[in-house]
Amino acid sequence: MKKRKRHPLMVIWVAFMVVFMAELLVYTWCRVQYVRTGYEITEATEEQQRLMELHRKLQVEEARLRSPERIMRIARQRGLVMPDSKQVVVIP
Repeated sequence: MKKRKRHPLMVIWVAFMVVFMAELLVYTWCRVQYVRTGYEITEATEEQQRLMELHRKLQVEEARLRSPERIMRIARQRGLVMPDSKQVVVIP
């Protein structure tokens, strides 16, 4: 049997191609991750803006519900009245 003689240039060329292909795969993976992260940031930003708007609306609703005029109106509807000075007890 004859032994084939490997050419050193061929081995170097194959090694170079393997490294080059690995580098292309890593680069592609990095770009995909970059784009995916960009989409996630965009979605998170939109969610934050939506939640901030909801928070603002809830603050307005809370202020409306805590309004003294509203509370007085509900109290009067239920038959409650302001206490006389004789009914008030001051706790020291």
